Amino acid sequence: MHVSAAVLCVFALGGCTTVKGWFGSKKDGKPNEPTELVEFAPTATISKLWSAQAGKGEDRLGARQGPAIADGRVYAAAVEGGVRAFDLQTGKPVWHYESDLLLSGGPGAGDGLVVAGGLDGHVIALDAGTGAEKWQSKVNAEIIATPVVGLGMVFVRSNDGRLTALDAASGERRWFWTRDVPLLSVRGNDAPVLGPGFVFVGNDDGTVQALAANDGRPLWEQAVAQQEGRSELDRMADIDGTPVLEDTTLFATSYKGRTLAIDAPSGRPMWSGEHGGSGRIGVGSDRLVVVDRQGGVFGLQKSSGGTLWQQAGLARRNLTGAAVQGDYAVVGDFDGYLHWLKLDNGEFAARTRASRKALRAAPVVVDGVLVAQDVDGELNAYRLGQ
Repeated sequence: MHVSAAVLCVFALGGCTTVKGWFGSKKDGKPNEPTELVEFAPTATISKLWSAQAGKGEDRLGARQGPAIADGRVYAAAVEGGVRAFDLQTGKPVWHYESDLLLSGGPGAGDGLVVAGGLDGHVIALDAGTGAEKWQSKVNAEIIATPVVGLGMVFVRSNDGRLTALDAASGERRWFWTRDVPLLSVRGNDAPVLGPGFVFVGNDDGTVQALAANDGRPLWEQAVAQQEGRSELDRMADIDGTPVLEDTTLFATSYKGRTLAIDAPSGRPMWSGEHGGSGRIGVGSDRLVVVDRQGGVFGLQKSSGGTLWQQAGLARRNLTGAAVQGDYAVVGDFDGYLHWLKLDNGEFAARTRASRKALRAAPVVVDGVLVAQDVDGELNAYRLGQ
């Protein structure tokens, strides 16, 4: 059986103060506090473009709900408030789909569709241009991962370890695949990633699974990190950030503190790096950026996994996964701050307080615009150098 809701609430905070070790070692019976931010001279200029509201956000749900960006629009869903579309450059509202469903997963966008999933397993597909409802479907468990649209299907990851492929035109189920979920895991999971004829899924047991996109048939499996340790907590190895596919190389990172490069067609490991975390990977031209569970940010050489730099100034601040905007890596934190780090050496370059609420979803960058969504459903967009 899966871990109880009482235990899950601990992990819904993305690293709670009640779990020993997540906020550092203990001294005099008290855990260390999150690292205080240190002032620095900014070397990058950040311009705020706009703010908007997606509805009532996820609060402490632990969904790490963020926006989708496609074709010059930002699509955002809320646990209460339906789905909205905004212009990427101006933030001007384009359409609003009202719904009573508690939309906790997504949205995902592609092939003319915007798709979101709910806490009760409902899946809704909307016309990306108008917001008109195309179809509804249902899976067996809550959805807090972003649905993925492509290859004529919609791929929905639910919290029971199941991946369901729905027909993109009708919402009818085409196939499903199930992976057993460990007794204890980090609250949350993320979307699969699509390749030519492949679906790649990061699992809560530290493995990556390749499936045939047409029928869900398993093709290969590779462990990014081993479930080792004396306790269930020690054995947690979740891959909760969407793996990244670049050409034929798949990059995946684990809560256990490992990052792996995999030859995507064969499943053969190419290199293993000694740093990683459960969130999304930031991808630059020649390096990756990963965030570990203690809040360390690391730059890794894309060709070998070697460590290029480490930024320790954000320790225990419950960081989001990383994004890359220009020559900078960007992460958010529990206090609503966004931090820009130089990709070449990890030094702080800029900082802004995007919100008074926590940022849990990794920022999204498209066409030079970074959009971050907080747990209250507020969206903020930024551009460099203006």
